[in-house]
Amino acid sequence: MPLTDLPLDELLKYRPDLPAPADFDAFWAQTLDQARAQGGSPALAPVEDHLLPAFEVHDVRFPGWNGEPVAAWLMLPRGAEEPLPTVVKYIGYSGGRGVPTDHLLLPAAGYAHLIVDSRGQGHDTPDRGEGQGTQWVEGLMTRGIEDPHNHYYRRLMTDCVRAVDAARALPQVDPARIAVCGGSQGGGLALAVAGLAGDLVAGALIDVPFLCHYRRGTDVASEGPYVEVAKYLRWHSQHMAETAFGTLDYFDGMHFAARATAPALFSVGLMDPICPPSTVFAAYHRYAGDRDIRVWRYADHGGGYGAAPREQLTWLRDQGLAPKGV
Repeated sequence: MPLTDLPLDELLKYRPDLPAPADFDAFWAQTLDQARAQGGSPALAPVEDHLLPAFEVHDVRFPGWNGEPVAAWLMLPRGAEEPLPTVVKYIGYSGGRGVPTDHLLLPAAGYAHLIVDSRGQGHDTPDRGEGQGTQWVEGLMTRGIEDPHNHYYRRLMTDCVRAVDAARALPQVDPARIAVCGGSQGGGLALAVAGLAGDLVAGALIDVPFLCHYRRGTDVASEGPYVEVAKYLRWHSQHMAETAFGTLDYFDGMHFAARATAPALFSVGLMDPICPPSTVFAAYHRYAGDRDIRVWRYADHGGGYGAAPREQLTWLRDQGLAPKGV
């Protein structure tokens, strides 16, 4: 794998000039106000799994976009003293919440862990008007691309903020110690929530994030979802590009980063063909809160692979977000 983007010394200085839409804050305030006005509380149902005796597992349904139910798992270390520091996890592109055995690390480390299904990508949370679960994921990037009010990521990002609202309502969760996390699309969603949820979030783990600097990603990425935008624009007239990117500007991690105040740990792989490093640094340099980044020189989209979890657990501890005794 070669380097896929700018050399590191240029990445460390990369600060593209891309203003947010003039009504960016009003757009998102109205979006979240409408979702929260639907009301509703998270509902938990215990899941008995005799293969996981060290954990408590709950199926969760909470109100997301338009009050529509969103699925999640809540995983807890069995017998832990509650309320617990909590990490809300968002999933990468084309994936959903999966099965509980996919998510054992954080509850094994003593955290409450809320794993959020991605509407229209996982199997348990359909997207409005798009059928029951995933059938053909390619095209989410351009679903509703002619108008930000109709774009897919308006619905998904709203779900993700409402997941934090739901976590705060759970008795097992310490509402003052909620972090968000994710890789790729999940990292971009964690960044969006850090920018939208304000002081409801105490930390953010933003791993090889997608959904940042769409204009650059579409030009540079050789694999993955940014390519969907290039394919779409290939078959549309030139004027459609500004319409498309004008919509995507409402969902760009660069703009969420400028509004985020929680401490954050980013990561980037310098050989990443899916989320080019310049797109990550574009958001990282704009991040308004305390921030740090792990640069994986020889990594592709897998980032730090097996080295990353220990870095993240150590960072959570250093932020005062670890369970007792850690």
